[in-house]
Amino acid sequence: MNRDNNALHGGDQQRDAAIEAGDDSTPTDAPAKKGMSSRAKIILVLLALAAVLAGALWYVRHETSGKYLQETNDAQVMADMVTVSPRVAGYVAEVLVRDNQDVVAGQPLARIDPRNSQAQAAQAEAQIAVAEAQADAARAQIGEQYATIEQARAQLAAAQTKAAYDAGEVARYRPLAASGAETRQQLAQLTATARQSAQNARAQGAALAMQQRRVSSYRAQVQQGVAQGQAARAQLASANVDVTATLIRAASAGRIGDKSVTTGQYVQAGTRLMSIVPLDRLYITANFKETQLALMRPGQPVSIHVDALDGIEIKGRVESVAPGTGAQFSLLPPENATGNFTKITQRVPVRVSLEATPAARRLLVPGLSVTATVDTIGAKDELERIRDQQKHVNGKER
Repeated sequence: MNRDNNALHGGDQQRDAAIEAGDDSTPTDAPAKKGMSSRAKIILVLLALAAVLAGALWYVRHETSGKYLQETNDAQVMADMVTVSPRVAGYVAEVLVRDNQDVVAGQPLARIDPRNSQAQAAQAEAQIAVAEAQADAARAQIGEQYATIEQARAQLAAAQTKAAYDAGEVARYRPLAASGAETRQQLAQLTATARQSAQNARAQGAALAMQQRRVSSYRAQVQQGVAQGQAARAQLASANVDVTATLIRAASAGRIGDKSVTTGQYVQAGTRLMSIVPLDRLYITANFKETQLALMRPGQPVSIHVDALDGIEIKGRVESVAPGTGAQFSLLPPENATGNFTKITQRVPVRVSLEATPAARRLLVPGLSVTATVDTIGAKDELERIRDQQKHVNGKER
């Protein structure tokens, strides 16, 4: 062991002597470290500068415009589709359009057998004729009644004349009978005749009044006939509407979709036969999170990317923001006051108009997936204004 230490110590002395003598050829125990080249250092510095510059550019872009871009992929192409339904029930006599056919407003789509409606119209026309005949008959009776009234009036006048004459005879014979110039029997006979004449005059007056009242009854019959005629005309108008409704026409221009009607099928009023999709009035419904709506206003520009158009960008504008979240308008709205509550970020539908070319519109159909980005920079000062106004209001409340 001492020998080994002496050898090691002797080797160290020789190495020190060689170093003092300037002999660089003496081997060392560890290899010398290689330093980084100048080119590598320049590359690293440039990469660092590029990273810093990119970060600075990103930050500037984010602060100036990026943070005002609100994006969602929860969006779809939509259209206010028109459901085609018949107004009358019946068997479909003819279907006049094909699946996916383009139609114009007013174009015939299908025809329902019109014979039932036509029969109802004919029945209403017959009822009109009956009502008019009843009214004419009542008017004729009124004319006849006026003649009867004149006859009764003449009979009354004759009875009144006779009653006056008989009363005058009684007055003339009464003093004669009192003086004995005439018999009392003659006076009694004249008195009885005068009473009979007076009663006959009253009877003729009652008959005249009765005949006059019949005029009112006949006039009421005329009004009844007129009313029945008006009711029959209303039924005829309704029947004619039904006859017209047997030919189903397109309410608006568009493309036929989801057609389910066939010839010979019996359909009820209100049954859906097909749908018309107005492809010239498409729009976007984008469901943004509630945290994205603070600066969103109607009229702001929208960048739209439709998945079906392979990256083509379409411009649009915000038309309106829904007055409630989608959950509030669902079939069963959530009731947060019952059970355990878990807060979930809600989404609000935003309607976006399309500014697409006709060529692009031909490729768009309702239901396509869309990514919509709204530029809200135009309302960037709105939050500060709202905050200042709210502080003013809160200060007044204190």
